[in-house]
Amino acid sequence: MEADIEGLRAFVVTAEELHFARAGARLFITQQALSKRVRRLEEALAVPLFRRSTRAVELSEEGRRLLPHAIEAVAAFDRAVRAVRGQEEPLRVDVYDERFTPLRLVRRASERDPRVRIELSMRQGLSAALPALRRQEIDAAFGRVHGTPTPWPAELAYRLVRLEPLHAFVPEDHRLAGKDVLRPADLREAGIAMPDPAGATEWRDYLRRLADRFGAPLRFNAPAIGQRHLVEQFLAEKEAVGLGESSIDPAGSGLRRIPIVRPTPLLPWSVVWHRRNPRPLLRALLRQLRACAPPAQPDPEVWLPETDLGPVP
Repeated sequence: MEADIEGLRAFVVTAEELHFARAGARLFITQQALSKRVRRLEEALAVPLFRRSTRAVELSEEGRRLLPHAIEAVAAFDRAVRAVRGQEEPLRVDVYDERFTPLRLVRRASERDPRVRIELSMRQGLSAALPALRRQEIDAAFGRVHGTPTPWPAELAYRLVRLEPLHAFVPEDHRLAGKDVLRPADLREAGIAMPDPAGATEWRDYLRRLADRFGAPLRFNAPAIGQRHLVEQFLAEKEAVGLGESSIDPAGSGLRRIPIVRPTPLLPWSVVWHRRNPRPLLRALLRQLRACAPPAQPDPEVWLPETDLGPVP
């Protein structure tokens, strides 16, 4: 049979989503066009790659055998295209969202080493970025490596690069706004209200573990579309508090940022990459992102989920 890279790419994305509409959206093609690509590949191989029903899509036995080879074939093709073009393309890096620490880390790395040119994406969750990392559609991504919905892929490596303190954010007329610090008892009484993390299962897991540790009620609102929407949600809260990175400056927003102490929650950021990614620029970026270690436990001053104190199982 002739090589069918687009068919293999359609198969890989559909295998990851197990949903033809979502897979088509990721590839910017219609569901009908995606189905045709997959069907053409199945006809060429003379085997069914998926089992379809009105309720679900799942891989066939033949599809499960093909998947790891298809992932590697698509990645090899993309690497070959980059090599033929003869120009080192910018690193494709997912920084989670514009309002978080990874954007600053990448900017500083690029300033220290001008060779490190970056093409940004913001999938708003490491869980959403992992499939693209596995296919080497992107070169690196940032996020919390614990709490993802599937077992950690063996082909992906990671490095903890930042532990960012979380602070409380409340409107200036909130009953807690006059406090210099907040303690677990304050959060237990007020509760925590946050935008729904949607597909970022690792962030949802972190928030639930934090709420359990502090004994605080946790409520999820609508997902926040950008920082302005996040501020609007926090301003609407008259009892609960919002949480955000300590580096966020609320000046002029109508919000007040208050440190949380004894313990201070730490948000762990790791950089993740494919072990077989050969790009020199990726190595240059990694050299600029120094590893950090989680605090020794027990430490009454800071808090991390117990799962984050060791490697991903």
